Amino acid sequence: MRLHELAHSRTGDKGTISDISVVAYQPGDYEFLRQHVTAGRVREHFADIVHGHVERYELPQLSALKFVLHDALGGGVTRTLNLDIHGKSLGSSLLEMELPGRTET
Repeated sequence: MRLHELAHSRTGDKGTISDISVVAYQPGDYEFLRQHVTAGRVREHFADIVHGHVERYELPQLSALKFVLHDALGGGVTRTLNLDIHGKSLGSSLLEMELPGRTET
């Protein structure tokens, strides 16, 4: 299953930092996302463009996870020629992340 089946994203960027919030469509899916969408997996997913660390913040009241990607924008939005790596493009890319299948209980 892909992440977009359980969540949508909101994004932003400032300088060389990008942030991506992943918000579960259903509050009941938040715990599954919390377990499987880790900072390490996000860093691995963006290994080609994130040259710094990735921080994760948990927002259970919103059924959301926020990821801050450091040194991720090729020198910053206004300094890079890589227009495809900003904001919404990164959010869309993250939503393609493969997740393990779930077993219903």
